[in-house]
Amino acid sequence: MLNPDELTELKNQVARLANEVALLGDAQAIRKLQHAYGYYLDKCLYDEVVDLFSDDGELRFMGGIFCGKAGIRRLYCDRFRRNFTGGHNGPVYGFLLDHLQLQDIVDVAADRRTAFARFRCLMQAGSHKSRQDAPATLPSQWWEGGIYENIYVREDGVWKIKSLNYWLVYQGLYADGWANMPPQPGPFFTTTFPDNPVGPDELAQVQPVLWPETDVVAFHYAHPVTGKRWQPPGG
Repeated sequence: MLNPDELTELKNQVARLANEVALLGDAQAIRKLQHAYGYYLDKCLYDEVVDLFSDDGELRFMGGIFCGKAGIRRLYCDRFRRNFTGGHNGPVYGFLLDHLQLQDIVDVAADRRTAFARFRCLMQAGSHKSRQDAPATLPSQWWEGGIYENIYVREDGVWKIKSLNYWLVYQGLYADGWANMPPQPGPFFTTTFPDNPVGPDELAQVQPVLWPETDVVAFHYAHPVTGKRWQPPGG
């Protein structure tokens, strides 16, 4: 028979373990959410991508901030879908976009209502030479790499993307490689909606820089050994 102190300690231990299991389940759900984003984007399923965001979510991309479902839809459905698939939601003949999500680090808040995660993106994309409707402005083949530093929110028990922050790090044409790309190939957003019908709602105060610049995309997490937050030189 357990005495009252032992019973209390056992209950506390069960509660701690239950919370740890719940946090692990949350982290796995967020990984699944982000990897699903990558798979949907690969196949140009832009409606499905938009549905992964919370209603008041935001997207930070190429120096622009797209706010709410309307802004997010403007980028994925009005810009990407028009440029890559000619307005069709889904894959089209001859267009490749492999968009790998790698090196994930997920941190769930203690209250299990929000979370942060960092992912690396590696992309190879382009159009087959037999594709008849490839846009003239679209490179035939290119490489791309970037970093995601995202925020997630749990709504009614379901994890959704609250803020997707994609920092493009480098691009390069397949034949020439990234070593021969001009600095800042862009183009970054310089005008906002509605002046730009497919533009962001706001322009970011901090504009991205590309290879050969080598800025560090800020880490959402502290150093796992020292516990210190990384700061750029000068703070």
